[in-house]
Amino acid sequence: MEEIKMKLEEIKLRMNAKKLYFCDDPSLAKEQMEQLDRLFDYNNIRPSEQNKKQELLKKMFGSIGENCYIETPFHANWGGKFVHFGKSVYANFGLTLVDDCPIHVGDNVLFAPNVTLCTGTHPIHPMLRSQQAQYNLPITIGNNVWLGAGVIVLPGVTIGDNSVIGAGSIVTKDIPSNVVAVGNPCKVLRPIDENDFEYYYKDMKIDIACK
Repeated sequence: MEEIKMKLEEIKLRMNAKKLYFCDDPSLAKEQMEQLDRLFDYNNIRPSEQNKKQELLKKMFGSIGENCYIETPFHANWGGKFVHFGKSVYANFGLTLVDDCPIHVGDNVLFAPNVTLCTGTHPIHPMLRSQQAQYNLPITIGNNVWLGAGVIVLPGVTIGDNSVIGAGSIVTKDIPSNVVAVGNPCKVLRPIDENDFEYYYKDMKIDIACK
C-alpha cells in the first residue's frame, strides 16, 4: 500500500510540474472517480437548491470565492480539484475544464456558453501518445475577464485583467490586460478605451450607473 501511495504522489508531482506522465495509471483512478462522482451529483442538483450547489462546489474545487455560480451541465476532468476561482465568477451552460493541473481564475469573470479551458496536452511522439502519455500547463485568467461563447483556451495561457475574448476564439498565446482579442488564433483587436466607458454598443450610450 505504501508503494502505491508513493507512486501516486510522484505522479501528482509530475502532473503539476509540466512533466510527462501516464494519465491512465490506475493509481490515479480512485481519487479521480471520487471527484467525478461529486461532479455528477452537482450536475443533478435541482436549480432551486442553490445552497446545496454552493456547498458541493466548495468540496469540489481547490478553492472558490463567494457568489460564484456555475450553470449545468458542467464538465471537468478532475471535478474542479485543481481549480481556483475568485469571487463572483459566473459560468454559463457547458463550461468544460480539462483541469489536470491548476487553473486560476480571478474575480468577476464571465464565461459564456460552451467555454473550454484546457490544461492537459500530449506529446507529438506517436508511441508515447499511444501509451496515454500526457503533460499539463497551467492556465491563469485575471480579474474582470469576459470569455465569449465557444472560446477555447489552450494549455499554458494567461489572460490579463479586464480583457474580452470574442466568441469562437482559440487562445493559443498570452493575452495582455485591457484589450479586446478575437480570432483563431486569438489576437489583440484593439485596446479597451474611453469609448467603451461611454457606449455599450455602437452608438448606444451607457444610461445606467455602475454600482
